Amino acid sequence: MADLYFSCPVCGEDVPRNAKSCPECGACEKSGWSEDQYLDGLNLPDEDYTTGRPLNAGPQKAGKPGAMQRVWWVVAVLVIVALLWMTLRGLW
Repeated sequence: MADLYFSCPVCGEDVPRNAKSCPECGACEKSGWSEDQYLDGLNLPDEDYTTGRPLNAGPQKAGKPGAMQRVWWVVAVLVIVALLWMTLRGLW
């Protein structure tokens, strides 16, 4: 009776011996359930590839505002001034 099923190496559920894939997680021999190709997880990096900082490090504190931040402030002020001007012009 035990030969009718085997344990899926990905999720651990019982899989019928003649099944094409695991009914629980969908793993198959091509995706890594065979004894030769068992995948125990992803090989993810421990640090950010762009900055070299550890992934668990929090965000860095912002220093001086950058040029783009200043541009957005100017745009916001101009939009507010334009809206006020249009509102006042419409009231007169």
